[in-house]
Amino acid sequence: MHPTTTPQALLPSPFVAKDKLGPFRMKRLLVVLIYFALAVAPGELGPLTRSLMVDAYVQVAGFVAATLMLFYGAERLFKFNIGDALRNAKGYQVPLASILGATPGCGGAVIVVAAYSSGNVGFGAVVAALTATMGDAAFLLIATRPDAALVVLPLSLAAGVTTGWIIDALKIGGVQPDTSGQCELAPLIGRTRAKDYLYLAIAIPGLVIGISQLAQVDLDAVYGDFMLWVGLAGISIGLLVWSTSNLQAMSNTKDSPVTRMAEETSFIAVWVIGAYLAYDYTVIYTGLDLEAMFSSVALLLPLIAILIGFVPGCGPQILVTTLYINGLVPFAALMGNAISNDGDALFPAIALNPRVAMMATIYSALPAILIAYLFHFFAPGFMN
Repeated sequence: MHPTTTPQALLPSPFVAKDKLGPFRMKRLLVVLIYFALAVAPGELGPLTRSLMVDAYVQVAGFVAATLMLFYGAERLFKFNIGDALRNAKGYQVPLASILGATPGCGGAVIVVAAYSSGNVGFGAVVAALTATMGDAAFLLIATRPDAALVVLPLSLAAGVTTGWIIDALKIGGVQPDTSGQCELAPLIGRTRAKDYLYLAIAIPGLVIGISQLAQVDLDAVYGDFMLWVGLAGISIGLLVWSTSNLQAMSNTKDSPVTRMAEETSFIAVWVIGAYLAYDYTVIYTGLDLEAMFSSVALLLPLIAILIGFVPGCGPQILVTTLYINGLVPFAALMGNAISNDGDALFPAIALNPRVAMMATIYSALPAILIAYLFHFFAPGFMN
């Protein structure tokens, strides 16, 4: 039977949990308490915060959980390791990383980031995955404008492959150090815990609600208060998993798929909640009107969308896609945002290696600018 944890003296520093207060990590507990205080705040702040938390869960966490379960479940079922497969792919490493990144949602790109932290892929593969990914905004586009999705997703994939190959050919970012097996030294949780199964049980209706939202179903009419309770329950369990976890970001590959899904989804969801709250608080309490900003410019529209793509998380990117669906921004802006945005995969990249995350984001912006302005100048009415 696996031990519940690996002795901390044997763990590399990025994976050591030092700030313990009983079962909780002190800094993480502080974040949880801040979220709780905002959620129960009087006036409009409390209801707004709860609504955003529910949105973060059904719009992002449910899809991330499903994607991770798919990948990790396939690993366990077919007895292969995606990180090892990427490492052994050699010349096909960049295309495979791009395909993972282009998978709707953020799970595929997150897996490539984890593989980089383990020494299984090079920097070109990371750039390829982050360039190819459209994050959770891809689900919205597929559900509402499948014709546009059939153009955006293959182009993003091609941009990812091309950019990744150029990065590797020019040896930009240096040679990936041999840290093979490093993530294996992350604390081993061992037996699947009750809270992991509970997280999965809540994630299933959360995913159903998220899919319904993308299908533009009237959620209030169909689900009513059930959606609120599912979202808040999922967020609460995720915060419990995250605040008591010994993991810094990525899980041990020897843990069960359910445990790995719960740990990594809760990690990403915490960042997503923060991004949602920061973004919407800014819009609501400062009067920032992105629709007016988009409608007041023309030449800068693709560039603005690309810059929004630099913001970690999927919330702002979903907004850009929504503006496109409603005819408020052109296809060129959507294309630039789709290539430049890294979705939720940027969060673990920042946590594990901020320098690599910054460099990858900058390099993914180059094809975004090129392709977006090709559409802007030579096909301004395309897919509008």
